[in-house]
Amino acid sequence: MTSVNAKLLYHYVLTNFFNLCLFPLTALLAGKASRLTSNDLYHFYSHLQHNLITVILLFAFTAFGLVLYIVTRPKPVYLVDYSCYLPPPHLKVSVSKAMDIFYQIRKADTSRNVACDDPSSLDFLRKIQERSGLGDETYSPQGLINVPPRKTFAASREETEQVIIGALDKLFENTKVNPREIGILVVNSSMFNPTPSLSAMVVNTFKLRSNIKSFSLGGMGCSAGVIAIDLAKDLLHVHKNTYALVVSTENITQGIYAGENRSMMVSNCLFRVGGAAILLSNKPGDRRRSKYKLCHTVRTHTGADDMSFRCVQQGDDESGKIGVCLSKDITVVAGIALKKNIATLGPLILPLSEKFLFLVTFIAKKLLKDKIKHYYVPDFKLAIDHFCIHAGGRAVIDVLEKSLGLSPIDVEASRSTLHRFGNTSSSSIWYELAYIEAKGRMKKGNRAWQIALGSGFKCNSAVWVALCNVKASANSPWEHCIDRYPVQIDSGSSKSDTHVKNGRT
Repeated sequence: MTSVNAKLLYHYVLTNFFNLCLFPLTALLAGKASRLTSNDLYHFYSHLQHNLITVILLFAFTAFGLVLYIVTRPKPVYLVDYSCYLPPPHLKVSVSKAMDIFYQIRKADTSRNVACDDPSSLDFLRKIQERSGLGDETYSPQGLINVPPRKTFAASREETEQVIIGALDKLFENTKVNPREIGILVVNSSMFNPTPSLSAMVVNTFKLRSNIKSFSLGGMGCSAGVIAIDLAKDLLHVHKNTYALVVSTENITQGIYAGENRSMMVSNCLFRVGGAAILLSNKPGDRRRSKYKLCHTVRTHTGADDMSFRCVQQGDDESGKIGVCLSKDITVVAGIALKKNIATLGPLILPLSEKFLFLVTFIAKKLLKDKIKHYYVPDFKLAIDHFCIHAGGRAVIDVLEKSLGLSPIDVEASRSTLHRFGNTSSSSIWYELAYIEAKGRMKKGNRAWQIALGSGFKCNSAVWVALCNVKASANSPWEHCIDRYPVQIDSGSSKSDTHVKNGRT
């Protein structure tokens, strides 16, 4: 406890060092000013008169610099509101029902040479499903629930349209924004990219204006949501006084795997239906009604390394079945990408006290290579109040929790989202932010850090600051179940039962 108090004192002193120095300096100047006489003021005025040209030039340069700063600085990007898609109750799948779906998919595959009830494969799927961290209320697309399952293009389109339109309907209802006011549209979906594009589908459905700047991002994995935000931010810096609409989703019908490759079977146990729609604005008048302001986006791409590039890869298995292969190296690759990402983000958000400690240990490690094995890990909790770690799986959350030195409550939103909704790919970080809001934890001035990991391999971050005490939006996905979370899952048990703790506020 003493060491903790000492570090907090050190952090306070160093962070407020200039303020602490400014106080006695101000007191000294005030004391000097109080002793000035009218003669002193007259002499000062006479001095200014004799150096009038210098004063005018100084004033002109100051005014020019101030105007230049105001004109060239990036305009703030506000998050007005967002909506997470909540599928209808009849699409809920328990762990046992998910196993039935896997069985039906394998049974419907008439080209298979292996019996669909192969006990070793089904047992492997069952173990992965029960240890995945997913609960009994995640959602599956209608096409896969049907018997026999429908893995058609039409079923894939139906799933994606329901998710996107459902999320956008709620968003427009909550914000009261006319769809024709939208000037920028970015849609990301990795697995399903039809023609016309998904962005064109949104334009057609909601009758967006003809001069809209629209983009469809494909094949960019679970981190594509932050990429879409970063793209929208850059466009908002160029196109003034407008709204940007970002839609993040993934298609499960298209991505389901029916083969025997166990590295490809894992994704079946993790991914579930979900999507989010986010409304951004650069209009100064929207600050009052917005939830957050975007502080930073940092994108890291480690695809130049072969192991990173191949750790999440779509392809054919030995029998020609298409699936996404998840390498055993994924947690190692995720850790490397995270370290590179925070190396860029850290200097932008960390207080001076943490930067100083990191610099000292960095220099010490260079000088004393054998005695110091690791660099100092900054305490990000001094700069960040809430963490939204992509709910890619229990192992991924564990790695990031350990790497960042977080406590269980810091990753509660991620684990709860994984349990309630599964891995919804790029939209998972928005379900996590909605969880924090539903718990009533997001206060004015709080910072939220969204961390997304995806194929390529990529680690992307977005940092938001709350502009008010943020309440959960109407029709929040957690509206009817927040009191049942967080949950504690017994990782040593082969059962899918969960032990529910009292919800913390």
